[in-house]
Amino acid sequence: MQNTRIFTTSVASVYPHYIQKAKKKGRTQSEVDEIICWLTGYDQQELQDHLDQKTDFKTFFEQAPQIHPNVSLIKGVICGYRVEEIEDELMKNIRYMDKLIDELAKGKKMEKILRQ
Repeated sequence: MQNTRIFTTSVASVYPHYIQKAKKKGRTQSEVDEIICWLTGYDQQELQDHLDQKTDFKTFFEQAPQIHPNVSLIKGVICGYRVEEIEDELMKNIRYMDKLIDELAKGKKMEKILRQ
């Protein structure tokens, strides 16, 4: 997994794709935001600030207040990789976010997505 171009990609450029994916399946932007905030520890305003500033993924995750302690419960395949086997911490966090958005789009209940 050497493609690190995603590290310098702005979260704001991918965010609309997350929203679109969720809305196609009848889910909402607020659910996407809730997932991102749960994962990173950002509040809604901090998330919006990063989107407005076009923060890249590397900085976004480096500055995250706290990656949720239950991320180790996120398992499965995303983009052809098992998330629990990804060694690079930044890539793992990005794939966790992808996986959670996928689960939302597949109709999972928020309690299950947020590992409650």
